[in-house]
Amino acid sequence: MGLDPGLRRLALGTLLAAYPGPVPPDWAVDLLADGLAGHTLFGTNIHDPAQVAATTAALRAGRPDVLIAIDEEGGDVTRLAHATGSPYPGNAALGAVDDVTLTRQVYAAIGAELAALGINLDLAPTVDVNTADENPVIGTRSFGADPARVAAHSAAAVAGLQSAGVAACAKHFPGHGATVADSHYELPTVDVPPAVLRERDLPPFAAVVDAGVRAVMTAHIRVPALTGDGPATFSRAVLVDLLRREYGFTGAVITDALEMKGAALAAGGVGPAAVRALAAGADLLCIGAKVDADLVAHVVEEIVAALADGRLDRARVEEAAGRAAELAAWAVAGGTAARTPDGLGYAAALRAVRVEGDVAGLTAPLVVQVHATSTIAEGRVPWGLGPHLAGVEEVRAVAGETDPDELRRLAGERPIVLVGRHLHRLPGAPELVDALAATHPVTVVEMGWPGGWRPTGARAFVTTYGASHANGRAAAQVLGLAG
Repeated sequence: MGLDPGLRRLALGTLLAAYPGPVPPDWAVDLLADGLAGHTLFGTNIHDPAQVAATTAALRAGRPDVLIAIDEEGGDVTRLAHATGSPYPGNAALGAVDDVTLTRQVYAAIGAELAALGINLDLAPTVDVNTADENPVIGTRSFGADPARVAAHSAAAVAGLQSAGVAACAKHFPGHGATVADSHYELPTVDVPPAVLRERDLPPFAAVVDAGVRAVMTAHIRVPALTGDGPATFSRAVLVDLLRREYGFTGAVITDALEMKGAALAAGGVGPAAVRALAAGADLLCIGAKVDADLVAHVVEEIVAALADGRLDRARVEEAAGRAAELAAWAVAGGTAARTPDGLGYAAALRAVRVEGDVAGLTAPLVVQVHATSTIAEGRVPWGLGPHLAGVEEVRAVAGETDPDELRRLAGERPIVLVGRHLHRLPGAPELVDALAATHPVTVVEMGWPGGWRPTGARAFVTTYGASHANGRAAAQVLGLAG
């Protein structure tokens, strides 16, 4: 016997699905007609602007008020520019510049680009306060380590995005910035009392609520004092008592991807995770990136079964679907896209570069890019100085494996520019830098979260606060190496 059509439609109204490839398959469009709230676009869905516009038009043929979401943060997390790197610096660079008007402009520009392509929900900005230098998943996605600065820029980012008619989604509540684990792979724990969260992690969320943010994303993190053994995504104390009652948020609560280990392992699968998130007060459930029709059907069946056996109250699911529909209705109304100043992102990235030491006289150096892995959030997006160099030799190196003597021989009499991401926590990288600096003039370009580490004996330490295309061009320009 099939599912009750009304309950199936109700369950679908709480789901953000996804699909593979650049063309929406029939099932993805058919589900929209059946009531699915929307889809999230990932890099695999995006080839070029014309194709994306055709994609969003095809999805709207399924239902005009579909939510079409994307993770477009600028900086290191980009889907539209995943093949080249973003033309905008990310939050860490904007926080370093500390010009809230610039932050609003950059996010308004991102919003205008999304709106022109038919995308109406940006799963951004990241408003986490990055207080852990070793944080493997936030880092340069954060406006910084100071709650007041992060709060001011978070509000500006929300205002910028939403001025273009694109709904903003502030993430990751109640704050992922103090973690040293990645919730894509495990359930991180932030073992602090609520008073510490209120002082350190929550001010940016208060600021975006005041700024009228349309959506807030949950964090798959465990805060024992509030969430017990499970993640915040499954906690009514976090989503209802804290976010809604204490901070007064009235918009849509969106889950981080339920396929992530921080949620799926804690619940015993994506379907049970969906039920627990809805029961806790979430409204729109992001299933994840690897989604097909069978997975959507499975999640729907789990929700309908939970309605039947009492694990879920129908009024709660109706409330969730209603908030998702309100979010879509707001996005359909649109905004007013301001004209983006030419080269806005590149000029902003240049303002963010910080130089400690002397970078004069870098004529024809050997540029060494140190290999760094990418997080799931970032994906494999090109980074570094390579695309911006004019007549300069560049080689790749693997920290802990590359012999410094080989690089010395290759450099000869030339100075060395060593480019990396998160060098302070990359095994073997500080040792490689120090070994080279003992015999050569070495300039270090840090394109990740800089932390407190500085190399011994280096001639200069250059911080870009991100590894976007804009950040790479800015670094090459500051070093006098740009073409």
